Amino acid sequence: MNRVNRRKILWGGAIIIAIGLLIWVFSSGHSFTIGSSSSGETVKKPSSIAGLNCDTAQRRPVAVMLESDPEARPLSGIGQADMVVEMPVTPNDVTRFMAIYQCQTPKEIGAIRSARQDFIPLAAGFDTIYAHWGGEHGALAELDSHVMDDINALQFDGTVFYRKTTIAPPHNGFSNLDLLFQQAKVFYYSLTKDFVGYPHTDALPAKNISNVATTVTLDYLSPYNVSWAYDQNKNIYARTRGGEPEIDKNTNQQVTASVIAVMDTTSHILTAGDQYIVVATTGQGPAEIYQAGIKITGTWKKDPSKLDSKLFFYDSSGNEIKFTPGQIWIEVNPTWQ
Repeated sequence: MNRVNRRKILWGGAIIIAIGLLIWVFSSGHSFTIGSSSSGETVKKPSSIAGLNCDTAQRRPVAVMLESDPEARPLSGIGQADMVVEMPVTPNDVTRFMAIYQCQTPKEIGAIRSARQDFIPLAAGFDTIYAHWGGEHGALAELDSHVMDDINALQFDGTVFYRKTTIAPPHNGFSNLDLLFQQAKVFYYSLTKDFVGYPHTDALPAKNISNVATTVTLDYLSPYNVSWAYDQNKNIYARTRGGEPEIDKNTNQQVTASVIAVMDTTSHILTAGDQYIVVATTGQGPAEIYQAGIKITGTWKKDPSKLDSKLFFYDSSGNEIKFTPGQIWIEVNPTWQ
C-alpha cells in the first residue's frame, strides 16, 4: 500500500471516529469542553472577606471612610461593600464607617470623610488600600509615616476625589474604585490581595431556645442608633438607622448583611474636653456573632504588636468562627473605661 492511500485511510478513520463521538454526545446529553468552561466565562473564586464567588476575588480590598451624619444620608455604596466597620468616634455617639470593597464595584462611593486612628489597625489587618479625606492629627501622623498604603483626598481633590456642588460641604466628597485604583497604580501599590481571609460555611447551625436571635440592636444615641432584623426566608439581616431603613443611594435598596459581628471593647477621651474618643481596636474582648438567625458568643482578638495582624473571631471553645458567606458588618460597641 502506498503512502498516499495509507494517509487517506487514516484520515477517513479519524473522521468516522469523530462523527461517532458527536453522535454519542448529543444522544446521551453529555457535554464537553476543550481548554475552558462551556460558557466561556472565567471560573469565579470565593473572596477572602465575604466568601462570595466573584470575578474580582483576587483584587486587593479598598477601605473607604464614610460619614454617618444625617446630612449625608443616604450614602452611596454602603450596601455594596464586602465588609463595613461601624464605630463611635465622639462622646455623643457620632459614628463613622469604614466600607471595604472587593467583590462589587459601586459606581460611586461617598460621602467620604476623615481617617481616624482607631480604624487604621483594622484597615491594615485586611491588607486594604485606605482611602480617606484628611484625618485627625494622630491618624495623619501615622499614615504619613507610611505604616500602610493610603490615598488622601486632600492631595487629590478634583482628580481622584471630587465634590458635588448640589450637596453642602463637608458632606459632598465622593470617588469610585476606578479612580482609586488608577492612583494606586501611580503609587506602585500592589493591586492583588494578600489578606488570608475568613473561613466560611454554607451549613446552617442548629437552633435552640438559647441561641435564637432575630434582632441585633446597637444603642448608639439617636440619630445613630442601629437595629438589624433577620429575614429567615432570605437568611439575611436588614439594617435600620435612626428609626429609618438604611438605603444605598446607588441601588435604592435597603442595606443587608449575612453576618453581624459585635465587638465589645473600651473607649476613653484622650484629654478633657476633647471632641474625639479613643477606641481599643487591638487586644481582645467579648464578641457576639449573629448569623442565620442565631447568636454565637465568643471573643475577638487582634495582636497589638503587629499592625497588619488579622482580626480573629473565636467561639467559646476557642475555634475560629466560620461565617455564613455574604456581606459582613462589624459593629464596634465601646464602653467608657
